[in-house]
Amino acid sequence: MKPFSVALSGKGGTGKTTVAALLVRSLIAAGRVPVLAVDADPNANLHEALGVKIRETIGGLREEAFTEQIPPGMNRTDYISLRFRKSLVESDGFDLIAMGRPEGSGCYCFANDLLTTSVQLLERDYQFVIIDNEAGMEHIARGTLGIPDLLLIVSDPGARGVRTAIRIRTLARSVGVETTPVLLVLNRWKGTTTDEIPAAFDNVVVIPEDPAIEDADIRGSPVGSLPPGSPARVAVENLAEIVVKMAEQKRKVPRP
Repeated sequence: MKPFSVALSGKGGTGKTTVAALLVRSLIAAGRVPVLAVDADPNANLHEALGVKIRETIGGLREEAFTEQIPPGMNRTDYISLRFRKSLVESDGFDLIAMGRPEGSGCYCFANDLLTTSVQLLERDYQFVIIDNEAGMEHIARGTLGIPDLLLIVSDPGARGVRTAIRIRTLARSVGVETTPVLLVLNRWKGTTTDEIPAAFDNVVVIPEDPAIEDADIRGSPVGSLPPGSPARVAVENLAEIVVKMAEQKRKVPRP
């Protein structure tokens, strides 16, 4: 069964990685395992938020290795699959694969192609795929990770942040994901009532400001393991329930 994929986007500094890590942990806590976490940001740090270490990134796999160093008796597809499995970080309830930065100078084309192939090879093993994108829509625009089943646009609660989220939603619709449901995630919300939420989006999820996140950052602890009952963790657990319901509804729809 094809997994339900959730892509997170938004401008830098809005807390996409924190939300992605908490969503992965919430799905695991709900028993929706296994989950594949994809860190599609070249400045990879989702592993830190989840409390695991990465050995190798997709960007660190040199192109020559896939053209000159394939062992005898192994074709290119099998070799790619082997290298991806070695790059995969396996943990309790989830696995992680990280984009990272390509070695040397040049474009990201080869690394992007590898990321596309890796997700296609791996996704069949998972119930959910959570994709932490870099700021902007590059991977979605290029089709690197396919069309997600759900797009979460993470924003700070300010007016400028929401305007940026609107532009991202518009861009997403222009690059082929016009039928994908979109949720605005207002992170670090300081409001006192939901009446203050901007009306620019029909579907809005609020994650309140949480001192536990700042404390985890200061101590260098994984933010994906906030204490039970912390405001941000509870909010993302509620978000995970929405994601699960959407996945169940999608799987009930018969294929044409």
